[in-house]
Amino acid sequence: MNFAGIDVGSLTAQAVVVNEDGIRAFKSIRVKPNPVDSAQAVVDMVLSEDSLSWKDIKFCVSTGYGRDKVQAKGLSQDNMSEISCHGLGAFWLCPEARTVIDIGGQDAKVIRIGTNGELADFVMNDKCAAGTGRFLEVQARTLGLSLEELGEIALGAERAVELSNRCSIFCETEVLHYMQAGNDKADIAAGVCRAMADRVAALVRRVGLDGEVTMTGGVAKNVGVRTELERIFSVRLVTYEVDSQIVGALGAALVAKRMGG
Repeated sequence: MNFAGIDVGSLTAQAVVVNEDGIRAFKSIRVKPNPVDSAQAVVDMVLSEDSLSWKDIKFCVSTGYGRDKVQAKGLSQDNMSEISCHGLGAFWLCPEARTVIDIGGQDAKVIRIGTNGELADFVMNDKCAAGTGRFLEVQARTLGLSLEELGEIALGAERAVELSNRCSIFCETEVLHYMQAGNDKADIAAGVCRAMADRVAALVRRVGLDGEVTMTGGVAKNVGVRTELERIFSVRLVTYEVDSQIVGALGAALVAKRMGG
């Protein structure tokens, strides 16, 4: 039997299909203007690539932005918060994980999970772009870099610059100032990654650090931010063999398996 999870975020949408053997298929795409259209598109793609149809899916759970609308349109039978889904997905990938740092395009969450993957506590930043993927996207664009290049270049810095402003727009002005002053691009990139990590670290301290620590979401792919967080907390962040962006959809698929299995 196959079970599916759909996670529609602010920048990307994911779908995961699981069965008794584990993850069968997954897909990630850029979102469309409407969350229902995003959900439909990513599900159609993951099913077609694995030669499946809707009748092969016994139960589906949606999460993320517009999860209730996705359910209302009949694309899922139930929905659950992305916080619970990211916690459950991370736990399934790493049973020792107790702290999950999830950084998406427009919010950042730190989740503490229990011994069975259940939600124990969480804190969320969704009021400001600082500390989110949007912050990195703005600064990378200013530097003329891709998000992937930003993290990689930061590792070669000799001395990270200091970004004092918490606002993404004002930070962009600081980045421009450092560029015009002739600072090395690697040092500026490292300053951006450090500023991002500092903001996320403040969230981590509010719920406390416990057990193995892992990251989910698109920013987990940024080696510069990961390295800074490891430095701040003197830990080694657990990474996955699968795409870190599918963890929420994976959690939703696991919930679907529980509900419909």
